[in-house]
Amino acid sequence: MFDWLFVDEWFPKFDWRWDYTWEILPRLIEATGNTLIAAAVGYLIALVLGLVFALAQRSQSRVLTFVVREFVEFVRSTPLLLQIFFIFYVGPQFGITLSPWVSGMIAIGLHYSCYLSEVYRGGLDSVPKGQWEAAIALNMTTAQTYRRLIIPQAIPPAIPGLGNYLIGIFKDTPMLSVIGVAELVHTANAIGSETWRYLEAYTIVGLIFLALSLPAAVIIRAFEGFVRRKLGM
Repeated sequence: MFDWLFVDEWFPKFDWRWDYTWEILPRLIEATGNTLIAAAVGYLIALVLGLVFALAQRSQSRVLTFVVREFVEFVRSTPLLLQIFFIFYVGPQFGITLSPWVSGMIAIGLHYSCYLSEVYRGGLDSVPKGQWEAAIALNMTTAQTYRRLIIPQAIPPAIPGLGNYLIGIFKDTPMLSVIGVAELVHTANAIGSETWRYLEAYTIVGLIFLALSLPAAVIIRAFEGFVRRKLGM
């Protein structure tokens, strides 16, 4: 009566080939290195620019604050993919010609710096106002106050958000494949187009992303706890 539930069309057999898996694995491992480099460089750019944007929005200059705030909102409101295309394809019309690698890392760094600026802003706002009053009493300059008092206290509360966006950047690196960056997904596409076998390549890519993302989340949480213990928080 229910024989129709068990036909091959409903439950197709997986045609997994281990010999093919071992053959393509070195190429995917090499692409993993490229993915990690792109994510790391993009994240470093985001860390630095994010802090700059956060501090600029706290500037006494209303013009600077307004310009930076609107720029941050504009970048956050537009897709990362569009920004990658704009930097790589539209940039040459303004005399700015960049390689796919440089374009991709700049796009990722700039995009996520606007998100990290909000994380930094939350950390800066969490510092008690009494710290500013103490700095004024000690006759410290604004730069000294930020460097010695405010930023060191603002970073620990921001660590969870900063860590989450690191994982987000790592998972967004496949978008760089649209401009030819040889990261994991781009390499998997190339492998699949050569043999018309996509099962092994895409499965390995998914497992690599999982194997790297989960330990990264654990390390970030451990680092947060370590910093809080060191600071007695």
